[in-house]
Amino acid sequence: MDMQQKTSGPGPSAAPRIVIVGAGFAGLEVAKKLGRAGLEVTVVDRENHHLFQPLLYQVATAGLSATDIAEPIRKVLRGHESVTILLGEVTGIDASARRISLGDGGELAYEVLVLAAGAVDSYFGHDEWAAHAAGLKTLADAHHIRSRALLAFEEAERTTDPAEQKRLMTTAVVGGGPTGVELAGSLAELCRHTLADDFRNIAPENARILLIEAGPRLLAGFSNEASRYAEQRLRRLGVEVLTDTAVEDVRAGTIRIAGRDQAVGHTLWAAGVAASPLAAMLGAETDKGGRVLVDDTLAVPGMPGVYALGDLAHCPGPDGQPVPGLAQVAKQQGRHLGESLVRHIRDGSPLRPFRYRGRGNTAIVGRNAAVFEQGRFKVRGWFAWFAWVVVHVYLLVGFQNRVQVSIQWFWRYLTYERGARLVTEKDDLRG
Repeated sequence: MDMQQKTSGPGPSAAPRIVIVGAGFAGLEVAKKLGRAGLEVTVVDRENHHLFQPLLYQVATAGLSATDIAEPIRKVLRGHESVTILLGEVTGIDASARRISLGDGGELAYEVLVLAAGAVDSYFGHDEWAAHAAGLKTLADAHHIRSRALLAFEEAERTTDPAEQKRLMTTAVVGGGPTGVELAGSLAELCRHTLADDFRNIAPENARILLIEAGPRLLAGFSNEASRYAEQRLRRLGVEVLTDTAVEDVRAGTIRIAGRDQAVGHTLWAAGVAASPLAAMLGAETDKGGRVLVDDTLAVPGMPGVYALGDLAHCPGPDGQPVPGLAQVAKQQGRHLGESLVRHIRDGSPLRPFRYRGRGNTAIVGRNAAVFEQGRFKVRGWFAWFAWVVVHVYLLVGFQNRVQVSIQWFWRYLTYERGARLVTEKDDLRG
């Protein structure tokens, strides 16, 4: 089956066939810019929805529902008549033939290819750990974690074995970056407040949450002051913070750290990411994290018409270091590349170099506690927490989602209640 796109006219002046792989922050922004210009584009994604990943941990900890942070791709792009959406998984890229292969056996030709497929969890050479250490990249991951977290308390309520009860109520979070910190803090609030009065035979507020970081401090991308503040706030919530502690093994119901086995109900992985496997399929030069090396225009050297951006790309910043893998970076790259491609296709203007304009780094630690830093400007506490709330509501796709999330957060702030406490999977908690 050949699903080649139609060109917009005959002869050499016809607009190129443009294919965008991935409808995350970067891919959507490119599609919007090209769509507004009337250029024919095909967007391919293996999911039918755009996911706001920065709030995925809140779905995993019952704070929000899936529909609060996801929006159908077709809905987002339906105002752009020249944009076609295909639900499918890319299984191969033939850069020399300018063709991609899809999982259903189909093929799609391109003249311009934009890769924006994001990242996957990295287990640092121990892929076997993935079976027992749940990552957090998709809605399915979030539902799985939420079900396991809630089901652990249900199982602990039933058992009469104190050791098993203690194991079920112990969670290990691996990775002390923003995701790990936010996940550990949210889990602690879920246990200490939301679930505290819901059980009769157990005390959820006594659940153990271990935050394990191999480096010397949490939030390595922030200042030392922010790291200390985050650790203090987490400890106040009852989180046991273990720095300079590497994970040696992860097995069913057990994690090995510092030479000893720790029994756990489940292990959550927030320790690292690697580029989507599409980067390797392209056959271009990559860095040690598997990201495609691109020049300052986001083009892949040696592959005319191929661009990479977002978490899949290694894009140099002004200091020579790669720009960070943040949502704001992906959105800026998408807008820049979209505008640059429109000018290039219409009048042959050279592609402009991308310049990242940092808007600061932020991470939430718990209720009324967050850190925000931009250059010398550093804020901690309630003001940073409120800024985090405003920024994340603004970045959500869709007015309805912004309203729903604002209302739910306000209600949760007043009551500590979380309405998305549904167990949708029932599996063996020894895994």
